[in-house]
Amino acid sequence: MIKSYKDLEIWKKSVELVKDIYIITKDFPKSETYALVDQIKRASLSIPSNIAEGHSRQYKREFRQFLFVALGSLAELETQLIIAEKLGYLDKQKLNKFLSELDVIGKMTRGVNQEVTGQRKQSINQDEHYTSPKSLAPSPYL
Repeated sequence: MIKSYKDLEIWKKSVELVKDIYIITKDFPKSETYALVDQIKRASLSIPSNIAEGHSRQYKREFRQFLFVALGSLAELETQLIIAEKLGYLDKQKLNKFLSELDVIGKMTRGVNQEVTGQRKQSINQDEHYTSPKSLAPSPYL
């Protein structure tokens, strides 16, 4: 049963992603500390943070909005990692590992969004109070 955002698989996966991002950016040049590294860290932190904040909101439509922000942060992080690889800060193998993980998290985020909107079940009133996804159809993402 989902009682907290900490029970969401999507949140757990995104927290692991943040940990991995912090590890790899330690090897980036010091000249990038307040530029690309800072942007990469901020984008990665935004993903689980928006999932947590959205889940804690009162209305389903608010949760959806935060899921959309998380998707935007995923795209931002993907772009920054591609740039890091092009600048020689990240090897192709690590880039592909991260791109694969971002793809999984993106699919999970879209899946949770569908659960919240009721597209996988019946239609729901978007102004309905939101407590947790436990009332929705079982999902591999929750």
